[in-house]
Amino acid sequence: MSGIKGINKGEANWNYKHGETHTRLFKIWSGMHERCERPKHTHFKDYGGRGIVVCDEWSEYIPFAKWARENGYNDDLSIDRINVNGNYEPSNCRWVTEKEQHNNKRTNRVVEYMGERYTLTQLAEKFGIKKTTLKERLNSGWSVADAVNKPIRLRTRGWRPSIGAYMTGGNQ
Repeated sequence: MSGIKGINKGEANWNYKHGETHTRLFKIWSGMHERCERPKHTHFKDYGGRGIVVCDEWSEYIPFAKWARENGYNDDLSIDRINVNGNYEPSNCRWVTEKEQHNNKRTNRVVEYMGERYTLTQLAEKFGIKKTTLKERLNSGWSVADAVNKPIRLRTRGWRPSIGAYMTGGNQ
């Protein structure tokens, strides 16, 4: 029985199937099901509430664990759906770093620059600009090219008061 105890009801410890209940991988598997199947879960609206489901193949932990280990799982990675609107299934999932995970969110702002698509974080990182600077420039109506290429004005003396406060203060 390949080391699996108590699969049949009536056996001693029948709930014990794989011995991995307290592992990180089991918690990932369990979390997928919770988000997709339990309406009272905090994030159900973002998963099950949007129609995202866990495939039948992964309804049991052991096939999921086997897939995970064969596809690069380690404790530094998390499961990521390639298509954020797709289901949890082998063809739509991968193991990624936290940074990669954050760049694959449906709430990300994606822009096109020089024929490539970037999240604001990726674009800012690639061109050495602070993400907030890039975001503020785009929110102010700048083109992506200008937001990336215009030099950043550096403050030389810290905080700069508003014009009104500057004009009415001190030297009169």
